[in-house]
Amino acid sequence: MASFNRVILMGNLTRDPELRYTGNGTAVCTLGLAVNRRVKKGERWEEEASFFDIVVFGKTAENSAEYLAKGRPVLIEGELTQRRWESQDGQKRSKIEVVASQVRFLGSRPGGAKGEAAGGGGSGGEAAPDEGPPPITDDEIPF
Repeated sequence: MASFNRVILMGNLTRDPELRYTGNGTAVCTLGLAVNRRVKKGERWEEEASFFDIVVFGKTAENSAEYLAKGRPVLIEGELTQRRWESQDGQKRSKIEVVASQVRFLGSRPGGAKGEAAGGGGSGGEAAPDEGPPPITDDEIPF
């Protein structure tokens, strides 16, 4: 049986990007994303937010850290992944994250041009896609 795993999210960043590097020098940027949806509660429509953790690798990670900030609207394309680990007290833990293959910067950044692309180019605000995340061993994960 074939599988398919693709997600597209558009929302606002909930915090400034956090950039770090693995032991072999691969850039890893984490983003928090809030996505609103309208929900009918009784006779009224209300906004309800969902929050997602995004992980970006490589040059796109570096560009995201440089050009994005809390509150900035973005469109994320990627796939859902489940990261599993064992805590120091022996508890098994897991977390669902979106590993982004593309990050499209929307709106304008303070002091920048509207829709400015990652790296300052003019490609309509889209960061160049990476070949995909490189394999990372548990020893390289800095969190």
